[in-house]
Amino acid sequence: MTRLLSAVLADYGPGMVAFWCPGCQSNHPIRVGPEGHGASWGYNGNPDKPTFTPSVLIRTGHHIPSQAGKRCWCDANRERVEQGKEPHHFTCDVCHSFVTDGRIQFLSDCTHALAGQTVDLPEWPK
Repeated sequence: MTRLLSAVLADYGPGMVAFWCPGCQSNHPIRVGPEGHGASWGYNGNPDKPTFTPSVLIRTGHHIPSQAGKRCWCDANRERVEQGKEPHHFTCDVCHSFVTDGRIQFLSDCTHALAGQTVDLPEWPK
């Protein structure tokens, strides 16, 4: 079970938090501490109205630069539909946002329906 820091922010282990993205309908983990390897985001320390800097960019499938031209979820889903099956629940996506004072500003390069919109961080799903 996920340990919540607030209604909108989850503890994802040492130096990690996550918020629920209403555009992707999935969590977005963010490294905010010095633990581990890789980039670390600035965090205002407010679990009720978090701010992360710089922007949060999530890429999946062929949108990941090192995966360009390789098989991806688009291929697998197309093949399943051609076989008369339901597509997988996974897709190739881009989610790019600024999270400021508990609100998500989705940038225009997002591939989901909330691109260009600003919304409150939703509560973590039950």
